Amino acid sequence: MTLPHFFINSDSVKANSILITDEDNYVHIAKSLRARVGETLLLIDENQIQYETTIKNITSNSVETEIEKKYKSHRYLKFDLFLAQAPLRSDAQNSIIEKSTELGVKGVYPVITDNCALSKQVIEKKIPKWQRIMYEASKQCERAIIPQAYNQITLDRLIENNKFDRVITFCERKTEKSLREFINSNPIKKGDKILIIIGPEGGFSEKEFKYFEDKKIPMITLGDLILKAETAAIVALGNIIYEFKNNR
Repeated sequence: MTLPHFFINSDSVKANSILITDEDNYVHIAKSLRARVGETLLLIDENQIQYETTIKNITSNSVETEIEKKYKSHRYLKFDLFLAQAPLRSDAQNSIIEKSTELGVKGVYPVITDNCALSKQVIEKKIPKWQRIMYEASKQCERAIIPQAYNQITLDRLIENNKFDRVITFCERKTEKSLREFINSNPIKKGDKILIIIGPEGGFSEKEFKYFEDKKIPMITLGDLILKAETAAIVALGNIIYEFKNNR
């Protein structure tokens, strides 16, 4: 039986064994999953080293494992992909956080837009929950790193205070070209830092469109269909990843 992988600190690695003592991992492995001696665990440390291990002993507060194999994890994108998105109401937003983690984003920025569905106070309270969703999703899909749920920020502060190699806005009402056309003339390279922006259900305001125009931020279409915000976020991320691989 192969269990989900768990994030550990390299300090817990001693010779050919790993001792798991932190409470969250211990409770998940020993209590929730009811793991037994002889079963396998996948562990990964902060250096992105993956360990295939076998459980050798379980005590009242620790799990001891023996390392069978170790290697550098390959479960990460070859460029840094960030999502900036106007938070939606509960279920839809939770889905975006989970799926964007599965798709390999390095972080999600909750951006305050003119038509944002949530107040600043509500967003602030939800950020720890979104980080927890990212943590659990990272374990489930064996990610090499856990992405970051950043503090809320305005569009102008996000773009002007960070150095991104590409900033792309996805919208349907005022578009310049398709993503493929844009990538063909502006290919994403390995190691690039890419920010994609998705607006709220109510769309961007005229003031925000003007900001994109003034800052020469390309406004890209995802096709002829009008997509809900949560669908657009996932489609945009998936297409960016596909086009990166297709243009290498």
